[in-house]
Amino acid sequence: MDGEPGGERAPALRNVGTVATYAAQRMEREHQWYRELPAEDRSWVALVAQAGIHGFLTWYRQDDDSLPVTADIFGTAPRELAHTITLRQTLDLVRTTIDEVEEHVELLARPGEEERVRDSLLRYSREVAFAAAQIYAAAAESRGAWDARLESLVVHAVVRGEADDTLQSRAAELGWEQVTDVAVVVGATPQRTSAEVAVAIRGAAARNGLEVLIAVQGNRLIVVLGKLTDPMATAQGLVAQFGPGPIVVGPMVPHLFAAGRSARSALSALDAAAAWVDVPRPVLADDLLAERALNGDGPARRLLVDRVYRPLAEHGDLLETATAYLESGGRLEATSRELFVHANTVRYRLGRIAEVIDLDLTRPREAWVARVALAYGRIASGGQVAWRRRADPPRL
Repeated sequence: MDGEPGGERAPALRNVGTVATYAAQRMEREHQWYRELPAEDRSWVALVAQAGIHGFLTWYRQDDDSLPVTADIFGTAPRELAHTITLRQTLDLVRTTIDEVEEHVELLARPGEEERVRDSLLRYSREVAFAAAQIYAAAAESRGAWDARLESLVVHAVVRGEADDTLQSRAAELGWEQVTDVAVVVGATPQRTSAEVAVAIRGAAARNGLEVLIAVQGNRLIVVLGKLTDPMATAQGLVAQFGPGPIVVGPMVPHLFAAGRSARSALSALDAAAAWVDVPRPVLADDLLAERALNGDGPARRLLVDRVYRPLAEHGDLLETATAYLESGGRLEATSRELFVHANTVRYRLGRIAEVIDLDLTRPREAWVARVALAYGRIASGGQVAWRRRADPPRL
């Protein structure tokens, strides 16, 4: 032993495997997480313990306490370990291994060196803990950067409507393959860093038990929310995280792979929202169907016709009444004269119209939406619908 580096301070390198085995047995007794690991991983963790003991002996043999304990004391294992067990479990591993080394120090130290080895072990264990923490921090930072990139890719795929195998794979990696009740919320990007916005939105989502994906596209902030019950109520809680201007909530869809429809509706509505002077904040994309239709959104135009014009056309008297009422500028008596019916009949029909299409024609905003819908409906039907003219005979 005298010829070894470090002279008489050099401990024996024998019995490292024996002490590592003792450490593994102790972990088996004391730590449930270790017992629950697959056999291959338990063996791997035991090898890490052995490498740690050997690293201590190598450090001790340098005969210079000022030399640092580097993050390489476990070789490359801690970086792999970060994907298998937590930092807390790694520290359990370090503490258990150090305890076994201290308990069996006579197997590793020359006679008379036991106390010196124990003293060095104390510093070594502290440095090991710091080294492990640094590795986990670096791994978390790297993982966070990758997750952010992956999240952005998923959101961009949703916006483009790419519900393919690539999206499925990426969604699974982010834990979104089983997330249901999804909606997309869009608005202006605030004057803050993306990291600050993401932290605030994630915190709000977590408090409500929701899943969230976030991406910034130029001056637009796109938020995909999952596990929703009330999209509007959730969006109202996120208003402060968006920049000035409209915030639009897309329709709720069953899962992420159908979220392209929600995203397209929300983005189309955001583009058209300027047409509504007093647009609410937030607002449902479907509440902007008329503006979207005027802005060239074909699906919005079809929805508007299907939800307003066609249901009224199925009740001829309701379509006739809506047309006459809107053309008269919302005047009840003028409408009754136009249709040769009593004013109370017009009132009754206006109530029925509100029930059928969920639009109250006595309110200016809703009357305007109906006018746009009826105009597109007449275009779609080719003007094939006939209505009663002033020259028609009065009804009995």
